[in-house]
Amino acid sequence: MLRIYNTLTGKKEPFEPLVPKTARMYVCGVTVYDYCHIGHARSALVFDVIRRYLEHSGYCVAFVKNFTDVDDKIIKRANEQGVSCDQITAKFIQAYHDDMGRLGVRPASIEPKATEHMADIIELTGRLITKGLAYQVDGDVYFDVAQYPEYGRLSKRRLEDLQAGARVDVDERKRHPMDFALWKSAKPGEPAWPSPWGQGRPGWHIECSAMSIRHLGEMFDIHGGGMDLIFPHHENEIAQSCGATGKEFARYWIHNGFVQINKEKMSKSLGNFFTIREIFEKSEWSEEVTGEILRYFLLSTHYHGPLDFSDQALSEAKNTLNGLYDLLVTRLAEPEQNSTADRELDGAIEKCKLAFQTAMDDDFNTPGALAAFQGLKTDINKMLSQGLSTEARQIARQAFRTIGNVFGLFQLDRWQFNPTSRIATSEKVPVLESLSVGVGESATVLKSERFSDTEIETRIAERIEAKRRKDFKRADEIRAELHSFGIIIEDKPDGTSRWKR
Repeated sequence: MLRIYNTLTGKKEPFEPLVPKTARMYVCGVTVYDYCHIGHARSALVFDVIRRYLEHSGYCVAFVKNFTDVDDKIIKRANEQGVSCDQITAKFIQAYHDDMGRLGVRPASIEPKATEHMADIIELTGRLITKGLAYQVDGDVYFDVAQYPEYGRLSKRRLEDLQAGARVDVDERKRHPMDFALWKSAKPGEPAWPSPWGQGRPGWHIECSAMSIRHLGEMFDIHGGGMDLIFPHHENEIAQSCGATGKEFARYWIHNGFVQINKEKMSKSLGNFFTIREIFEKSEWSEEVTGEILRYFLLSTHYHGPLDFSDQALSEAKNTLNGLYDLLVTRLAEPEQNSTADRELDGAIEKCKLAFQTAMDDDFNTPGALAAFQGLKTDINKMLSQGLSTEARQIARQAFRTIGNVFGLFQLDRWQFNPTSRIATSEKVPVLESLSVGVGESATVLKSERFSDTEIETRIAERIEAKRRKDFKRADEIRAELHSFGIIIEDKPDGTSRWKR
């Protein structure tokens, strides 16, 4: 039986959804004013895998992940760039989808935006006022935390302690220093919507309550996000949602841990802050990191604990996948007549499935589940030394893909392995001397000899210059062009590149 660590209770609990074999899950998404960083990648991947495992286990999953598209940071960025908030949010929603696509994260069932739910937000705020849990001051509406006795039960904080620790310069209009805004009155130059309390915009916390209730109901199964959201965001969500409905809201609260960079907290001020696209495109990583490598790395640590992002950790993930893919797409793809060990294969696969399920049922223990693949690899290598038939090899390959699909791993048909640099890439690099292409006419055979050495060097110099300008799109185009003619580029740590036909 699946057991989940519930932040609300502080212990692992059996997962018992409100509707049998149906899981309704809401995860707080990103505020769309900038590119996603590695912390966002971890959170997105954690809940992508949780969703995949629930589906793998036979659940029908309704997965809602929102976009916060009205916020102080968005307004600030729009004003800095002299554009509208809609332009900022549209740009970074698309960037989010691009980044998640490269990481292999599936879109949620529903991806609502706060600006599309103003009626729901206003209605929920009105309910809280009617119940005496919120009050209006000069066009602003605040939640009255003193009227909700259970405030602090998620974060395990007492209201008295929070009041004592509150800053001296709190808004004197508030009844309690910890009262939080449900609705903010309009200010010049900011987007605003009509409401019973005047023109304004919603507070951050009420947005998620309104969207989750709208799409999943007043009670649902799982609410998730990063640990940084436990207080005040999720604490406030519980107070306003339970206060408005009189129901429990979410039953299981799941929070993923923080990301550290070389054992230091990730911070722009420390210069160790990496966006997802930087990891894929920075010169020291771009030739080495693929979506599956990053997924494997992010899943190698239990979601609840801290994750240390480092070059060494990425290298270890790379090398591990190299070994697994070498087995999957090379050794198991070879034809074989000898079937001496065929009878042992079913048992090895079942052992792997059981170990995988046991680990995942224990609060989504992904490191333990990854160990199951290593166990299957060891068993199959022994069988290969004895002899596995072609049919058995196909069964083994399919087992890797079926179980691995839960993690978004082992889904590629090809995997380039460089035994010198120990670098792997999932790109579709031509491995033959020539390939055929056709563009509105009969196919033409193109060979690597079409380019002279001088022409290749010229293009590589152009690519290095593009990367220096951070024009990664152009750099990728040049690399892809050369690859299409069977010319492989290998970037060196000192910023130069070497090539071979």
